[in-house]
Amino acid sequence: MTMLSAEPRPRVRHRLLVVATFAVAMAWVEAAVVFYLRRLVDRIEPHQPDPLPIAGDLGGTEVIREAATLVMLLAVGWLAGRTWRARLGFILTAFGAWDIFYYVFLRVMTGWPHSLFDWDVLFLIPLPWWGPVLAPVLIALLMIVGGALLAGNDEHAGPPLWPAGWTIVLSGTGTGLALLVFMTDALRALRHGESIQRLLPHTFNWPLFLAAWGLMMVSIVDLARRYFARR
Repeated sequence: MTMLSAEPRPRVRHRLLVVATFAVAMAWVEAAVVFYLRRLVDRIEPHQPDPLPIAGDLGGTEVIREAATLVMLLAVGWLAGRTWRARLGFILTAFGAWDIFYYVFLRVMTGWPHSLFDWDVLFLIPLPWWGPVLAPVLIALLMIVGGALLAGNDEHAGPPLWPAGWTIVLSGTGTGLALLVFMTDALRALRHGESIQRLLPHTFNWPLFLAAWGLMMVSIVDLARRYFARR
């Protein structure tokens, strides 16, 4: 009986390219959907009075669409990798590329954002996240770099590449602080019994966000140090 050998998987850099291509195409679709929705409710620029108007059942549908977007990013990362660390790397790379090109394509379609400091409703789950466009872009850059390094686990036969535990704790703390900065105004509105749909923040806590971003970067720096030491 002749045994058929399975074809080897493409190299990591080729799979990263495919995942990034998927993420960029997905970013165009995402930007197009947001363009349609904002045209429908006359909110091309989201930072204006009544930023999240209720339009029929679009609110619930939009939340589910955002959840479905996350599922798609998780799925492509899972399919691209073999180990859980590599899969996490591909997921992070896809998420970062999608986030950045989403704004690039919105700019192409609508002329917005005018600058990286324009305010946007970044996410709706579990509460509306608000912040300047630059903030999620900075986080997306970390995700791409860290994700690409982790994806390399699929080609290394030795011990898996992984940051030290203490750096993960610091990065996790930074992630939590960044989420708090994004949702501070929504949390405050809930405490005061105000409508989060009509919430319109005007100040962003850049010092706390940059401190959080620095903490998030700690594990990426440690990961890069280990990667180059291994090479």
